[in-house]
Amino acid sequence: MTARYVVRRADDAEFSSTDGIAPGATGFGRWRAVGVEDGSSHTDFGITRLQPGGTIPSHLHSFEESFHVLRGEVVLTTPEATVRLVGGDYGVIPIGVPHSWHGTEAEAVWTDVLSPPPRPAHDWDTYHAPALPSREPMPVDPRDPRTRSFGNITAEHMNPGRQSQELLAVSASMRTALLVYSGISLKMMVDSELGAVLHTMFMVQYEPDGVAGPHDHPLEEAYLITEGEVDATFDGTQYRLQAGDFAWAGAGCVHSFRATGAPVRWVETQSPQMPARHAYRFARDWDYLQEALDEERHD
Repeated sequence: MTARYVVRRADDAEFSSTDGIAPGATGFGRWRAVGVEDGSSHTDFGITRLQPGGTIPSHLHSFEESFHVLRGEVVLTTPEATVRLVGGDYGVIPIGVPHSWHGTEAEAVWTDVLSPPPRPAHDWDTYHAPALPSREPMPVDPRDPRTRSFGNITAEHMNPGRQSQELLAVSASMRTALLVYSGISLKMMVDSELGAVLHTMFMVQYEPDGVAGPHDHPLEEAYLITEGEVDATFDGTQYRLQAGDFAWAGAGCVHSFRATGAPVRWVETQSPQMPARHAYRFARDWDYLQEALDEERHD
């Protein structure tokens, strides 16, 4: 039976230098937290490391790729721009777009999501491409039309009390701000506005009383805890996820989250993109309906 969820600990992460999605790379390693071999149909989520001076030569994919830099610095070259990425920067690389990665003086570590998952039987759906022209790297600036596939997120973006027009004006996606509800804050990073078609990536923060009750989706979700800890339940099994831990919920997996008394933050992805309606199926709503129907039958 195909797994409906995956939970993996950061201590168990194994970084491979032979991952087929980075042909000819030097100083490279990637931990595939979930992928096609786990039964995923839409999500390959990983953490990539590139050592100082390392490189991933120009290539392209038949899948969509997005990323969020956790720490360090790396240069990414695409036909759109050559950008110097630092912690908090994110972006999307559409299907068929050639690109290359170049290490700087500091090790770079970033999360990435690939949708649909690359297939080992098809050479990881990756193709060598001619080298792109060399250009002076520029910083990510969401206001600059030359770098509209990239953005930056900071702790201030996740703080409802720190929102300001000045802060929001330089947010590349969902410029109108933070979505806040039931002790939960959500800030979109990669979405259709940024150019993504097959998936989204966003930052989630739970306050000490934050709770999301049992629910499921007609899509796959992945979660990388970046700060704090949270009690999570997947198909009835509870886990306490801490910074560095990873989880994936397949379509139909019933899952829930509850903060442990302190703020917790994580990177979350959805693949494919959420439908406009019926994206959430909360158990409480259908339990309520069942009670109402039972009462009607007994009246």
